[in-house]
Amino acid sequence: MKTMLPVGIENFERIRTEDFYYVDKTGLIRDLLRNMAYVNLFTRPRRFGKTLNMSMLKYFFETGTDSRLFDGLVISEEKELCERYMGKFPVISISLKNVSGRNFETAKSMMCSAIGNEAMRFSCLEQSERLTERERQRYTAVVHLDVEGAFVMSDKILQDSLLILSQCLWKHYGQKVVILVDEYDVPLDKAYQAGYYDDMVELLRNLFGQAFKTNDSLFLAVLTGCLRVSKESIFTGLNNFSVYTVKDVQYNEYFGFTDREVRKMLACYGGMEKYDAVREWYDGYRFGKVDVYCPWDVINYCHALKMDPAARPQNYWINTSGNDIIRKFIHGARESTKAEIERLVEGGSIRKKIRQELTYRELDAKADHLWSLLFTTGYLTQCGEAEEDGTMELAIPNREVRWIFVDQIQEWFEEEMAKDSRKLENFCRAFEENDTAAIEEGFNAYLSKTISIRDNNVRRTMKENFYHGILLGIFGNMDGWQVSSNAESGEGYSDISIEVACREIGIVIELKYAENAGFDEACRAALQQILDRRYEETLVKDGMKTIYRYGIACYRKRCKVLAG
Repeated sequence: MKTMLPVGIENFERIRTEDFYYVDKTGLIRDLLRNMAYVNLFTRPRRFGKTLNMSMLKYFFETGTDSRLFDGLVISEEKELCERYMGKFPVISISLKNVSGRNFETAKSMMCSAIGNEAMRFSCLEQSERLTERERQRYTAVVHLDVEGAFVMSDKILQDSLLILSQCLWKHYGQKVVILVDEYDVPLDKAYQAGYYDDMVELLRNLFGQAFKTNDSLFLAVLTGCLRVSKESIFTGLNNFSVYTVKDVQYNEYFGFTDREVRKMLACYGGMEKYDAVREWYDGYRFGKVDVYCPWDVINYCHALKMDPAARPQNYWINTSGNDIIRKFIHGARESTKAEIERLVEGGSIRKKIRQELTYRELDAKADHLWSLLFTTGYLTQCGEAEEDGTMELAIPNREVRWIFVDQIQEWFEEEMAKDSRKLENFCRAFEENDTAAIEEGFNAYLSKTISIRDNNVRRTMKENFYHGILLGIFGNMDGWQVSSNAESGEGYSDISIEVACREIGIVIELKYAENAGFDEACRAALQQILDRRYEETLVKDGMKTIYRYGIACYRKRCKVLAG
């Protein structure tokens, strides 16, 4: 029986004890101990293994850990390091990914919960004879609950909470403390969106300053997040503070899967024949000097192949969170920016100066700052070497992310069209009147405002789907229209079929991508397909007396329409 795939599992102990497949990243422990920076910040896009790595660090360092968890892994070969550091430290491990809210008080309450729940793991401190009465009281203030069972801390206790907990643990165990903070920047992101950004900056500055700047009880700290926000002064004054971003070569192979690791996983599950597809969809990210795949995507697709060997790649990454960054970027785009987006979608690249220390406030200051955000969050990746001033060649990493751009562009396009309801309705009515000239004129006008798709690496069907989606978005606003997409009819599946019941009109549309701008030929092929496969059959059965057939050929920002 094959090892189970850890879909959505980010607990190192569970993966190792319940026979889940594990891609060995324990070399990270070895390198951290050899380099020995006081505080380490790793910034990577979401779903690149940050949380699992933090769990791995916790189980390695924490007092009383089961050393068998690491048997057979890279770190187990480092006998001296394991003897000296494994299972020797109290570990404070918190995640800030759920610290959010519509207002600062709610977010602060969530912060109290994140820290309070972790502090509860150390209930031994309440009775510890190694602590003074005052020290036990301070610990009790961190784990204090109200009548409803919610953690309640004063502002001062919350700001000092990590310091208090680490000092108490140091004194109780006689050993300095490891502090792990996962998703440290999520509270800033949520606060920026909700309007209490300054309050959250101050809270984190005080919390982290107390925990990391002058804390003699600290042995090692590791933080993870998507963005580097040191200019917020959250980490001001820290000595021996090291930041490792997607541009740095250090630790670059420990977040994401390398090609060798992907090949090994596919071979394990009999999926090597899907290697090219996996590479096309999920590879393309460059961290430092290493090319990596998105682990979340590879694991999910391997799981799908295990269930169905014929399964096709899907957009897994897009479903893990919203893509508000793309939406914000598209809505603020100038004409020159739209041209650059078009070049990226087509498989090209652009040159931009990347700033990795932007504050959230600065994101809106200049449109070009959003390129930096797209880079640091994984929507764009580096091509070649960066220049000394931070300028680099940027490209969309893979097919999955390319279609995130396309989907968001399409949505933006539909919203722009909806602003002029009269033109929108006239365009749709032209289909009811069999007015091909008006259809062609209207569609060309819409296409001139959006992004064209002509990347040679994108299959024709995917290009056709782009224009298909645009029309569906338009038609969805029409009252009295029953619109079907890829519905079974006759001997196949028609692209779009429409029933205008009140007028007993049926409309069948077949779209083609006009390679080399062969519009007439593509239109005729579309019409012939409608006839050969009898796509109008369902419409006739439903009582539509008049049937209009349209072959529409599209190429970049132009279209041709023929009726038959």
